[in-house]
Amino acid sequence: AVKDWSGGTRIGDALAEFNRRWSRRVLGQGAVVLLITDGLERDDVTGLSQEMERLHKSCRRLIWLNPLLRFDGFEARARGVKAMLPHVDEFRAVHNLDALTDLCASLDRRPAATVDPRRWLRTGDRRAA
Repeated sequence: AVKDWSGGTRIGDALAEFNRRWSRRVLGQGAVVLLITDGLERDDVTGLSQEMERLHKSCRRLIWLNPLLRFDGFEARARGVKAMLPHVDEFRAVHNLDALTDLCASLDRRPAATVDPRRWLRTGDRRAA
């Protein structure tokens, strides 16, 4: 049996290890970090929020690519999603070639001030303008 097959991921633990072992080695000035996860944290989200904040401070831009954004009814209800959103510069779908094309275009320009990932934490304002 696979120990971690269902019930979320230990995102906070993975980020803690990355921040401790690798961030200073691989995140030079101007680094853009692409974080690919659904945000479904298995453990306590306090550590996740702290590690996300640390990662965000270590890079120029933190872009969260979430496969669950492909669903029109997606809402930021999961504890992990709520803990991570305040620390990202962009929150994007990553589920098909169109999403990857949009990501490439985003990497080529500065993010618009109107695209605030924290809008997902507010009700009634979930999609980009």
